[in-house]
Amino acid sequence: MDWVYLIEVLVGGLMSGVMYSLVAIGFVLIYKSSGIFNFAQGTMLLFASLTFVKMTENGIDFWTSLFIAAGIMVIFGVVTERYVIRPLANQDLLALFMATVGLATFQEGFSQFIWDSDVHGLQMSKFLDIGLLDPAPIFMSDHVPWLDILIPKFDIFASLVAGSLIVVLAFFFQKTKTGLSLRAVSDDHMAAMAVGIPLQTVWAVVWAVTGIIALVAGLLWAERVSVSFTLIEAVMKALPVILIGGLTSIPGAIVGGLVIGVGEKLGEIYLADVFGGQGIELWFAYFMALMFLVFRPQGMFGEKLIERV
Repeated sequence: MDWVYLIEVLVGGLMSGVMYSLVAIGFVLIYKSSGIFNFAQGTMLLFASLTFVKMTENGIDFWTSLFIAAGIMVIFGVVTERYVIRPLANQDLLALFMATVGLATFQEGFSQFIWDSDVHGLQMSKFLDIGLLDPAPIFMSDHVPWLDILIPKFDIFASLVAGSLIVVLAFFFQKTKTGLSLRAVSDDHMAAMAVGIPLQTVWAVVWAVTGIIALVAGLLWAERVSVSFTLIEAVMKALPVILIGGLTSIPGAIVGGLVIGVGEKLGEIYLADVFGGQGIELWFAYFMALMFLVFRPQGMFGEKLIERV
């Protein structure tokens, strides 16, 4: 066995997994805080990346475009919570889910209306050449000489950015007052309200944070698949991640993403001959999710709900 090649495959899988995890966390945050499955998460990524790329195409510099796009996504998240989710707060969860389906459809059409439906190339890798990482450290090079491992520079950059954001989110939810309020709301809405935690404010913060996650994840994924409506399909790979990790668990989203990332890479190498060629990455994640739905429907870290009658 070529151990160097195996290590290269595993490292590549872990890097892909971190990006899957980042997208999945956006789903988990909304579901954990309000019990709503946000079907519009994919279109949020599309809208965020389109907003950024159109500004850069019109001559606005990288940092200005990034901060403006972040502000737009925060506003979008807060407005969505205030005028779409909050009026339906006491309705059936199916009604809330259908509201996010409608939101996704609206956002997709709105993106085409104010921007366009063309395919845009986004080379976020230029970020490495604007002086922030100049000279680039050894771990940012395409070749790691002491292990003879070839890893694309942007994959390392993307996984570092995604991993850093995950660490920041973990600190936010573990150490800040707002984050602790969110955890209390996710555990028991009524108890949180009884001790004076403003439920609607917490929801607004969650949607704003989800907007930031959508922007970062959208830009990182757009480097791989371009800024187009196929980006929504790529984001759907996060669905198996949250089914494997658990809909209510942020650690589950992280572990689930890593499992999917590594599993896909290993499957491409060791199962290609068994299943007659390439394309395993298109269905492997969904097959794993199906197995979890059959044998452990709550996921690895999800809560097992028991209804007593």
